Amino acid sequence: MRYDVLIAGVGGQGTILASRILAAAAILKGEFARTGETIGMSQRGGCVVSNVRLGAEKVSPYIPNAQADLLLGFELAETARNMGRLRPKGAVVANTQTIKPVSLSLGIGKYDVPELKEYILANCGKAVLLDGYGLAAQAGSVKAVNIVLLGAACGAGLLPFDRSELTQTIEHSVAPRFVEMNLRAFSLGYAAGEK
Repeated sequence: MRYDVLIAGVGGQGTILASRILAAAAILKGEFARTGETIGMSQRGGCVVSNVRLGAEKVSPYIPNAQADLLLGFELAETARNMGRLRPKGAVVANTQTIKPVSLSLGIGKYDVPELKEYILANCGKAVLLDGYGLAAQAGSVKAVNIVLLGAACGAGLLPFDRSELTQTIEHSVAPRFVEMNLRAFSLGYAAGEK
């Protein structure tokens, strides 16, 4: 199994936990996994990009441009900003909810949601765009958006793991009091990805 997943979002969305869950699922299958993060401002709201390289023992932990098989986008503008990292005909699973930067409140720049969606759809082989925050809230907490997106990617057949491998990994990766909520979030994402 050789598969590269780029996870893009902003601080506080759970991108690093999502990368650790993917790596742990690979290790559970007996595969090698390598991760690396690029973190923006050291506070919530800064850009975060996690690289997950599955089955790639003798490579850098950072995915080269135009090589990611899958882009998991936790925020719409961050998804669009990282599209150049996706291989031709690669897949995207993205949360359509937005976190607008401070520059917008200062009147600098624009944030055109339809334009961002159009750009993403035009530059990938397959896309699953969903209201990740809405599904996470339905599961019990918007903080479970990371698990919703993993579920959607699995449901769409875009990960080299089956549902049981990922749910088992989630059970071992989150605090016991949050397991049930995260499994609900995964199921809701899975169903959205299957559509």
